[in-house]
Amino acid sequence: MIPTAFEYSRATSLDDALAKLGAANGEAKFIAGGHSLVPLMKLRLSEPRLLIDIARIPDLAGIRQKGDAIEIGAGTVHHDVATSALLREACPMIAEAAAEIGDPQVRHRGTLGGSLAHADPSADYPAAMLALDAEIHLKGPKGWRVSKAPDFFRGMFTVDLAADEIIAGIQFKPVKAAAYAKLHQRASHFAIVGVAAALDVANGAVRSARIGLTGASSHATRLTEVEAALAGKTPSASVIEAAARVAGSKLTDVNSDIHASEQYRRAMIPVFTERALARALARST
Repeated sequence: MIPTAFEYSRATSLDDALAKLGAANGEAKFIAGGHSLVPLMKLRLSEPRLLIDIARIPDLAGIRQKGDAIEIGAGTVHHDVATSALLREACPMIAEAAAEIGDPQVRHRGTLGGSLAHADPSADYPAAMLALDAEIHLKGPKGWRVSKAPDFFRGMFTVDLAADEIIAGIQFKPVKAAAYAKLHQRASHFAIVGVAAALDVANGAVRSARIGLTGASSHATRLTEVEAALAGKTPSASVIEAAARVAGSKLTDVNSDIHASEQYRRAMIPVFTERALARALARST
């Protein structure tokens, strides 16, 4: 199908983007890579009067160290996240998750901020954001605010982002003992089940764990039952296996579609939780 007619404007800064958004009185959309918005426009599920191009705003791109944290601009494309030397050294899990997204064309155009704002139930980044306990930095007419990952993902295609705000970037403390394991759809590479695991191991015990799940339900969620099963335990293959066995036991809404039934997804959640945990634990030494 063909989208309805629209106007186009390129923003030169965050403030310029927000000013253009405000002037459009709710009839504008931001566009960067366009891999989520353009298909919706072609189906006429989204009919913005104005597209505001934010892909070339300098402040929105880049991966940098900021004190003891890492900051990634919302306009950073997946390819740059996947190939970042800083991320591969300090926090390889998020680089690996980015490398799992789509195909080369998608990774060279799609952006971190676009993926987070769209919040597809099968997207890869949300699980990683939960495991890293990331902060999503937002700017609006009233200034800056921060939304923590567990609060940001609220439901299917629903996030803690007001209509007059923009995602500027994310910030998190890097975790070396972290990994992402994914069962993907063959055509799109979206996750049927994707698990991101981050461990804090010290003095021979798991001090804490954060496990993010994507692909299985209406939105990315923490597997708190697995986190509780690991806390305080001496990490081993048997401990990981036992913790993974309860993965998904608290989920009440599990997707069932042409790619996988609810029963199959429930069976795969423990499998990929165990794989993510095993890889994360291997990086803790």
